[in-house]
Amino acid sequence: MNDIRYRQVHLDFHTSECIPDIGKDFDENEFGDTLLKAHVDSITVFSRCHHGWLYYPSEKFPERIHPNLVCKDLLGKQIHACHSRGIKAPVYLPVQWDHLMAKQHPEWLVINSEGKTTGRGLYKPGFYDMLCLNTPYRGFVVEQALEVMDMYDVDGVFLDIINVKECSCQYCQKGMLEKGMDPSSLEDRKAYTLTVIKEFSDYVSSALRTKNPDVKIFYNHGHVRTTHRELVNDFTQLELESLPSGGWGYWDFPITVRYARTLGLPCIGMTGKFHTSWGDFHSLKTQPALEYECFRSLALNAGCSIGDQLHPYGKLASEAYDLIGKVYSSVEEKEPWCYEAKALVEIGVVSPDGFWGKDGYFSPEIEGSCRMLQESGLQFDVIDQQENLSKYKLIIIPDLVEMSNDFEEKLHQYLFDGGKLITSFKALEDTRGDWGFSFTGDAPYSPDFILPNGPIGKGLATADYVMYDKAFCIDSEKSEVLMRTEVPFFNREWNHFCSHQHTPSTFKDGYPAVVKNGNHIHFIHPVFGTYSRNNPLWYKTIVINAIDLLLGERIIKYSGPSTIMATINEQEKDKRYIVHMLSYIAERRGKEFDTIEDIIPLYNTKVSVKTPKVPKKAVLVPQNKELNSEFRDCRFTFTIPEISGHQMVEIDYKA
Repeated sequence: MNDIRYRQVHLDFHTSECIPDIGKDFDENEFGDTLLKAHVDSITVFSRCHHGWLYYPSEKFPERIHPNLVCKDLLGKQIHACHSRGIKAPVYLPVQWDHLMAKQHPEWLVINSEGKTTGRGLYKPGFYDMLCLNTPYRGFVVEQALEVMDMYDVDGVFLDIINVKECSCQYCQKGMLEKGMDPSSLEDRKAYTLTVIKEFSDYVSSALRTKNPDVKIFYNHGHVRTTHRELVNDFTQLELESLPSGGWGYWDFPITVRYARTLGLPCIGMTGKFHTSWGDFHSLKTQPALEYECFRSLALNAGCSIGDQLHPYGKLASEAYDLIGKVYSSVEEKEPWCYEAKALVEIGVVSPDGFWGKDGYFSPEIEGSCRMLQESGLQFDVIDQQENLSKYKLIIIPDLVEMSNDFEEKLHQYLFDGGKLITSFKALEDTRGDWGFSFTGDAPYSPDFILPNGPIGKGLATADYVMYDKAFCIDSEKSEVLMRTEVPFFNREWNHFCSHQHTPSTFKDGYPAVVKNGNHIHFIHPVFGTYSRNNPLWYKTIVINAIDLLLGERIIKYSGPSTIMATINEQEKDKRYIVHMLSYIAERRGKEFDTIEDIIPLYNTKVSVKTPKVPKKAVLVPQNKELNSEFRDCRFTFTIPEISGHQMVEIDYKA
């Protein structure tokens, strides 16, 4: 069994010194019983908050105990309430946001290249002034964590807020100079930021593990990037903060977890009970939305964590835990089919996103590729360039991936060994090998058009389709041309234009749009980034057709709409596969974010799987109802009578 709990709560308590009577309504038994009734099996409780206050009787830092704390050992009583009921209680402490410390030590704040602090601004509310991890502050972080570990039976330590901000404070300038780096160089500052985060994590983890070698440790960066591979030795699990209504959106988690799960650590998906995001007191998310967020975590091989914030008086909101309990009672039923499950995958998507995101956490090309694949029922991981490519039948390199020389060599070997490859736009521009074509530069026209034909155009009408973003042309003499472009009358410019947007097609032949060289298909347009922005169905259609040409038989096929998310996992110890089918439709009912209010059941969904081991029977779980099934032509087929939000099917392959 994975050494994580599947029904967690992350309990915030960022509480101002301007509020009186902190913890006055806290009752240890009521607190524990509320959690037990809500089927919670782990809750992250707080030792220190973003305001900088402590919630336990600290001997090392008595001046930092919340001045209005009525329940003098709020942390200790929470831990005792949990442990007496078999509930884990890891402890929270902030890192880069500590309002009290920021006021006491402004010389420890992150300084940007213009000499200004980063964060809230002088007269705006909030505790967002950011402390640098390269200052003596790191010693305080360790001492406070060790004190908590000395005083209590700590199940783990959750260190919050490790932000990606390059810094020019005196400590970072000195450190860069000592390493022969140039503090005035943006690239050097970015590189040094990663060094500082790695040194900080090593320093803290070493101290905590010296105290307790088995302590659970997690550092919350707000997002798991590909450079986490360099940091994972300091972690024991990955908790993926991703509140869909809090700026992350519904596409953040399924992309992030598909990378995080390749790093070899247990994963936990963290959402929130809030209508919007953290600190949204007295609000509740809809039950269908919370179900989807939790059940999706299970389908993608992660445990569940729901964020909450305790009222300053110390009483859990009964309505919130009624909601959590309704969802977690179902999670508890489903857990046996999730322990130690590993995803069956056929495709690896190489992420272009390193430590510094191009537009937020994700560049458009990784989001576009992942959306296409999930909407089409394909099984995939998001991978970095250090991953073992032989695990995948097909590799996708979308649009703008910058390849290392080592990865290019590995990719050529992968193709030589029979692997399949899809690339697009400039993904191979700076490589040295022979791909069966060479790049000739920007396309002369934009937009240009494609005329679908043959297998690559399957499902599309024989008509011109606009390709919105400028292509990067190739010389295709050594490759088979699967689809060509047609060109417009002219490009839209000030002295010659037509209508509101772009000039229409002349219906005249242009240049190759899609080429194939052996097991490699290349698109000259940035098909993945454009799909992320504009969602043209014909882009997805031609890409999925290319995948089917190379891949052949998919792991899973099903009837039903593209809103279904289907995954298949294996529990090798139990000799079974688990198919997860989720059918929830997120809607933009406000201007700021999507939500889910209704569950619309799907009936009689036909599913066909091709697995490495021969299936024997299909059973609806946790209902324990066997389905009629058939094994023919190497595929196992059954029909799910109803999908009301989420349905699992156990496929046994026992001899």
